[in-house]
Amino acid sequence: MQDLQKIVDFITRSNWLILLLGGMIGLVMTPMKFALGIILGGLIVAVNFHLLKGTLKKMCHPDTVSEKGRSIVGNVLVKYYIRFAISGFLIFLLISKHIVHPVGLLAGLSVVVASVFLATALELKKIFFKEAV
Repeated sequence: MQDLQKIVDFITRSNWLILLLGGMIGLVMTPMKFALGIILGGLIVAVNFHLLKGTLKKMCHPDTVSEKGRSIVGNVLVKYYIRFAISGFLIFLLISKHIVHPVGLLAGLSVVVASVFLATALELKKIFFKEAV
């Protein structure tokens, strides 16, 4: 469980670092709408991931788990779908009002995917290149 917590914390931190780096590169090298798409898309997914992490921590707490008559999975799913609907609505507004470039938004929405890929690559490196004892 300790290793899993380290991985989740790494992903959370790297979300914000990748967003910051991608946003800065976007501001320097791309048109403003494209850079804004990267930044806003990254913010949407990073905040969603952070809120999901908090929801799961709270729902997996021993006091919450031991409560009778409470569906933990149902509660997590309801919160997840509410966040999903809000995110979808925000993405719709950003694209339909031409506030951001859709490709920039897609790049920003890929921040969590990049963080998970990075965490996976680092864990695989640890497994395959472990020092012989």
